[in-house]
Amino acid sequence: MYELIKKDGRAKRGRLTTVHGTIETPVFMNVGTVGAIKGAVSTDDLRQIGTQVELSNTYHLHVRTGDKLIKEFGGLHKFMNWDRPILTDSGGFQVFSLANLRKIKEEGVSFSSHIDGRKIFMGPEESMQIQSNLGSTIAMAFDECPPHPAAREYMQNSVDRTSRWLERCKREMDRLNSLEDTINPHQMLFGINQGGTFEDIRIAHAKTISDLDLDGYALGGLAVGESHEEMYRILDETVPYLPEDKPTYLMGVGTPANILEAVERGVDFFDCVYPTRNGRHGHVYTNHGKLNLFNKKYELDHRPIEEGCQCPACRSYSRAYIRHLLKAKEMLGMRLCVLHNLYFYNTMMGEIREAIEAGRYIEYKNQKLEGMMN
Repeated sequence: MYELIKKDGRAKRGRLTTVHGTIETPVFMNVGTVGAIKGAVSTDDLRQIGTQVELSNTYHLHVRTGDKLIKEFGGLHKFMNWDRPILTDSGGFQVFSLANLRKIKEEGVSFSSHIDGRKIFMGPEESMQIQSNLGSTIAMAFDECPPHPAAREYMQNSVDRTSRWLERCKREMDRLNSLEDTINPHQMLFGINQGGTFEDIRIAHAKTISDLDLDGYALGGLAVGESHEEMYRILDETVPYLPEDKPTYLMGVGTPANILEAVERGVDFFDCVYPTRNGRHGHVYTNHGKLNLFNKKYELDHRPIEEGCQCPACRSYSRAYIRHLLKAKEMLGMRLCVLHNLYFYNTMMGEIREAIEAGRYIEYKNQKLEGMMN
């Protein structure tokens, strides 16, 4: 159940109660594609740095290790030793990003595994079954992710198919949640709004899926090549047509600036690989901008990545030492940078929640952006 606690303009401060615990929103979900955060980060680490939700990928867990094996362990929570909420994305984005290997039909998508080339079929029912085997807290509907840019006719046909697939997802989820051997009979379902940068298609689709009374609603197909300005325009136009009393999730976004702008427009769930991917390459986020620790100017720098930061890296190590680890290709260097970045994101979300509650979100957003541009 989602409770809207406070609004500041269109920014929402909410709380989603789930079978695996409460999610305070706005929230950034830490991405662990195959059931682990890249960079040697454990679930104990995630608890220490304030992670609320871990996100894993349906497609990747299906093709490697397998959802049926994970079900034998009692689901993904037990398999990876994580007792807080997990969101699984449907696999749709991965299936459609394998453009040269797939074939779309009304039933679903036939494609070849990127691991071993074996033929796989995935449609709405299959995606729901895999996610039910994983036992995640929140399952995402299986949707078509159209390319950017796409012709209007293609986009409309794609969105219509996504709507039909969503109804099938909902029926299958209801069926699976009623079975005796289901790991998580309280699994939630989020639908996905599509339509590219065609605002009228987006709005019509938002109205259509809102009628299904789902547990939450996502905006997909953004951050796929369009400009930030286009993305913000689509959020401005579309979010008001999604239910205010349900979570709104902007998939695959983004930079700290993207998140700050999207929160102002009413979004309260986010995920992105940026903090982990950048961390593994020695790029770290601070309140004064992003640093590249490979730079020679940090060779003798005794300071932590950021003064006052309470992450495991900043509490114990200097920029110089972390740079040394990165240059020596020691995994600890990557791990410390990833931990710092995820802590930075998780802490920023806490600040966002406090700012909305205090009715000073715009002031906070402007200060944060100004600081990070230095």
